[in-house]
Amino acid sequence: MKRITWFVTGAAAGAASAGYATKKIKRTASQLAPANMAKGAAARANRGGRRVVAAVQEGRAAMRAREDELKARRDARVETLDEHLEPGDQLLVDGQPVDSGRVIVLKQRR
Repeated sequence: MKRITWFVTGAAAGAASAGYATKKIKRTASQLAPANMAKGAAARANRGGRRVVAAVQEGRAAMRAREDELKARRDARVETLDEHLEPGDQLLVDGQPVDSGRVIVLKQRR
């Protein structure tokens, strides 16, 4: 009787694991189908393209800001805060101490 019980238990476990393996293989095979692979590659390329466009836009904005700063220095519209600070004075921005060389003040010409 013990042998029959173990045989039936083993057969049931084998059938269940074979069914699970078949289902898992079919699911994986459907994901690896050429159409699904092409869709995934296109989606990744699209995301990468959007990242490149965003990086270029950010670079151009930084370039324009730096160009405006350099033009302002050329046209003497920039004043350094070092000229207005006494030795020992401390510059605060939003309550935090800041190096005076990191602050740019632009004057508008009229």
